Amino acid sequence: MKKLTRRGRVIPALVTVSPVTLWMVLLIGLPLLYVLFLSFMTTDGYSVVFQFNLLNYAKLFDPTYMKIYLNSFIIAFLTTVFCVLLGYPFAYKMARAGGRKKVLMMAFLMIPFWTNSLIRLYGWRTLLAKTGVVNSVLQAVGLIGQPVEFMYTRGAVLLGMVYILFPFMVLPLYAAIEKLDWSLLEASSDLGARRARTFAKVTLPLTSSGIFAGAIMVFIPTLGIFFVSDIMGGGSQQLIGNLIQTQFNAGNNWPLGSALSIGLIVLTLLLVGVYRVSGGKMEDLV
Repeated sequence: MKKLTRRGRVIPALVTVSPVTLWMVLLIGLPLLYVLFLSFMTTDGYSVVFQFNLLNYAKLFDPTYMKIYLNSFIIAFLTTVFCVLLGYPFAYKMARAGGRKKVLMMAFLMIPFWTNSLIRLYGWRTLLAKTGVVNSVLQAVGLIGQPVEFMYTRGAVLLGMVYILFPFMVLPLYAAIEKLDWSLLEASSDLGARRARTFAKVTLPLTSSGIFAGAIMVFIPTLGIFFVSDIMGGGSQQLIGNLIQTQFNAGNNWPLGSALSIGLIVLTLLLVGVYRVSGGKMEDLV
């Protein structure tokens, strides 16, 4: 009877989990293993040569690539900072808002997801071009004499990154702030603490998990999103994602592109590991 009972529990569980597991293995596990395999191969300039070597990983430390890594980390850091500064007040207001207002704010946050991000970035490109709306208005009111080059700069890339990744910061922040015990803020106020001190000593520490989760969800994608730099930066701001794309396409060097991809995956795992060690929960990243 015990065997039958145990079998009756195990079989439904396997039926439920197995399709998902098979899906993950086929579409994530096997491609990653293939990328890992390619990273140890070489190329003759036209195709992959299946000859084991470690030169691709040695090339990751090329001084030319180091400049791209540094630029990537600078842009990722600035994007994360701007997302926190803009996203925290928005998430706080949304958490404190009433029913209809909260729904409206959530709609404003999520509706842009219904439109392809490339189309939205081209909208910004139209606005910020030399003949675009912004330059036309500034010239019309006499603030500038000649069109200003807003596009193809680090600032334009930052704008595109913040615009695309802003919701990924707001949602973890909103989840953390909504769980906040508001009576603690009232108690702090009753004890004579001003709003700034209450925020620094009570609100911020209790919502730090949301900040950390949002930072992970913004920082990591910034390193790999190559199309934002292509559209808003015009190729002037190379990121790790652009470097990987170049190796797979124009460079026709799949082994090196695979090694760069594995390096980015390892970096991602390290950052997630730091998040876990600091007490973060994986469900906050999902």
